[in-house]
Amino acid sequence: MRELLLEELGAGVRTTKKLLARVRPGEWDFRPADNMRSLGELANHLAQIPLVDLAILQEKSEEEVRRLESEYASSDPEKLCEWMEEGFQSLCDYMRGLDEETFLTRTTKPFYADHGSTQAKWLVEIVTHVYHHRAQLFQYLKQLGHPVNMFDLYG
Repeated sequence: MRELLLEELGAGVRTTKKLLARVRPGEWDFRPADNMRSLGELANHLAQIPLVDLAILQEKSEEEVRRLESEYASSDPEKLCEWMEEGFQSLCDYMRGLDEETFLTRTTKPFYADHGSTQAKWLVEIVTHVYHHRAQLFQYLKQLGHPVNMFDLYG
């Protein structure tokens, strides 16, 4: 199950990088509605998920997590893709380094919650987190007139 989840996360990372590569310099401030993130904010959040969620599941403090978010912020799609890939590799190394019992039973608690989750559940949540925001990025690009379609999500 762990390898299937990592494979699916890898597909999400790979296709997100293709979508990020489409963003043009003047589009970073695009915001579909006042109560939504700008394209730049969304792109940074999405690219940071593997690295930041790994820090959160490893019980890093809110201060440490915010520092990572600041350190890994950019309006350069190539840099965002590089960081997303690095975060993905670090997350894979962490998850693959856990023995099966630890993966299935060890719980860790994020700074923002009252209870913890198993490492397996964390991995499921990270996969869904990436796919949720990848879908948003896809819609932003559509609204900006980019010729994106389902093949960009499954290629």
